[in-house]
Amino acid sequence: MSQLIVIAIDLLAIGLLAFAVYYPRHRRRDLAVAFVGINVGVLAVAMVLGSSTISAGLGLGLFGVLSIIRLRSREIEQSEIAYYFAALAIGLIAGISGSITWLSALLIALVVIVISIVDSPQLLRRSQERSLTLDRAYLNDAELQTAVEELLGCENATVTVRSIDLVSDTTSVNVRYNSPRVPRRANPSTPATPPTTNSATITSATGTLQVQR
Repeated sequence: MSQLIVIAIDLLAIGLLAFAVYYPRHRRRDLAVAFVGINVGVLAVAMVLGSSTISAGLGLGLFGVLSIIRLRSREIEQSEIAYYFAALAIGLIAGISGSITWLSALLIALVVIVISIVDSPQLLRRSQERSLTLDRAYLNDAELQTAVEELLGCENATVTVRSIDLVSDTTSVNVRYNSPRVPRRANPSTPATPPTTNSATITSATGTLQVQR
């Protein structure tokens, strides 16, 4: 009976992690399904190892093999790799414990809560990363920094040069920066500014765009 409770807690935790935390933020159904699959697989193997006379060293070796599997499907982000390890950890905690304890339940909840917090869109939401190809071969770092910051409208960007092609006169860079703060909107109670003489043209253009959409 206790093993059924462990399985239920594991499925609840991975369901929340995959479909309540990950999928609404990243919208990748394939990875959400992969998280559940790898979690259930690790849970089953860990429970079998825990109920047999197989040494704990083999179990740790299994975890090592799973942790070095190279994912060869589509490219995934580093944050998505964290979800993979979270799914592995939840399965191992639930499977190795065998029966539910306050410590195992707390650790499973801790994994889900921490991942949901650190991957929140509200945390470091101004932090941006871009890969750019500039139509000039920049050999001077100062000129490259200035050109990138003017292009993105930011300051103190971290620019990493990926390649410089002197033949095609291009520079490929990876840029990390904080997006400019968006000014607050005006108070809705403030009276609207009277339309200018070209307001009819703007209204007409807007109407045309709305019809096309």
